[in-house]
Amino acid sequence: MITEQPTFKALADPTRREILRQLSETDMTIAQVSDNFDMTRAAVKKHLTVLNDGGLITVRTRGRERVNALNPEGFAPVRDWLNFFEQFWDDRLTDLKSAIEKDHSDD
Repeated sequence: MITEQPTFKALADPTRREILRQLSETDMTIAQVSDNFDMTRAAVKKHLTVLNDGGLITVRTRGRERVNALNPEGFAPVRDWLNFFEQFWDDRLTDLKSAIEKDHSDD
């Protein structure tokens, strides 16, 4: 779970989730991302740093600009965590179904 912490921290903030949604449509510079929010460029840069630390975006240099792009592979820890619980509930519901069917067959 320790390796997943930066990813979940990055996803915890609604502004960062919106930045991810926007980056899913197109790669953007810090200035372009800033244009979509009512906050300073420095605040946007901090959000982008958290997203980068969480592995959810990649940053590449293009001249003097830093271009941010969504990193789909970065969502693997989230997907794996959710899949664990999906399997957990599938198993529990299967057990419940079996118990109900057994109870009805005993009648």
